[in-house]
Amino acid sequence: MAKPLEGVRVLDLTRVLAGPFCTMVLSDLGAEIIKVEVPGTGDDSRAFGPFKNGQSLYFVNVNRGKKSVAIDLKTDAGKKLLVDLAKECDVIVENFRPGTMEKLGLGWDVLKEANPRLIYAAVSGFGHTGPDSLRPAYDILVQAMGGVMSITGWPESPPTRVGLSMGDITAAIFCAVGVNAALFQRQKTGLGQKVDVSMLDCQLSILENALSRYQVDGRSPSPLGTRHPTITPFQAFRAADGWFVIAVGNDALWRKFCDAMGRRDLLEDPRFATNGDRTKHYDDLIPELERLFESKDRAAWLETLEKAGVPSAPVNTVKDVMADRQLAARNMLVTVEDDRAGTLTIPGNPIKMESVPESPDRPKAPAIGEHTASVLRDLLGLDEAAVASLRDQGVVV
Repeated sequence: MAKPLEGVRVLDLTRVLAGPFCTMVLSDLGAEIIKVEVPGTGDDSRAFGPFKNGQSLYFVNVNRGKKSVAIDLKTDAGKKLLVDLAKECDVIVENFRPGTMEKLGLGWDVLKEANPRLIYAAVSGFGHTGPDSLRPAYDILVQAMGGVMSITGWPESPPTRVGLSMGDITAAIFCAVGVNAALFQRQKTGLGQKVDVSMLDCQLSILENALSRYQVDGRSPSPLGTRHPTITPFQAFRAADGWFVIAVGNDALWRKFCDAMGRRDLLEDPRFATNGDRTKHYDDLIPELERLFESKDRAAWLETLEKAGVPSAPVNTVKDVMADRQLAARNMLVTVEDDRAGTLTIPGNPIKMESVPESPDRPKAPAIGEHTASVLRDLLGLDEAAVASLRDQGVVV
């Protein structure tokens, strides 16, 4: 069975993370990704560490399986090539600062005239409208402006960035959703459209109950460490040899928890009778549990909690994650054979579908311009002499 996006061709003008992560998702679902890079230097992330044998693993991770075409879009001939390629594609994705494509003469108005069925997806820091649309953005800026840093970390700690590029990755996923929705709508209308995704918008969209809590009492939520603002106990605890988490999400689980811990006294204490009571008397309950959990190793507590049916889990390191049996069983640890870096382990596709066959490996990431000649030949009908002429002019590599 074919993958769901097989036959969809994406012209990928993105670089670094938000855009490439979006097109990686589309690639995993079967789309053909033609990555347009700057001749010579390519995607900025090719220069980002960590490196292995001179190869950027940052780049490999989100660009595996894509084709690379190196075109100088500042030349008239390069711009013409881009428009001609857009005519042969279903989707174009870019993550330039708003206005950049227009300055190149390659904006949405130009490209939709060339290909009315084209879906034009743009990921930017603040979107293509609004007073701040032209501001530059990086992940940490939108985590800060979107309120995420204000609710991350421990009470009284400085603002804390989430330990991964959440601003980029959430925008990437929302953009992939938008592209798929636009492809579906095109089946009904026959027309493409512009998909405008703002990294800042996406941070607001995932604020979850923080926004709701503010509207209840008018106070901005503050960092709470690992605890949940309205469910108790629901956080990390230290055992004798390491950290683990528990999620006592309702009163039925609380009864199971107390029985498993041999602490009927806690169950019978009116301060802890309901979840609301436990949250209200958080400062009384948590020290009791902290003293309890320090008395045994983590594995012992996790075994006890699992037998009792109380949700719990170890706090894994990245090394632990790489050896996790559940992730391995779900084919979430796959390999790439890179020409320079050798065999690498990368995340698999978390979207499991009957039409998407599972494979233990992924195609390698491309070299800069590795597919320039073949793409220009297959899509635009240019022969070797024409491609050589463009190379001589410095238009392509």
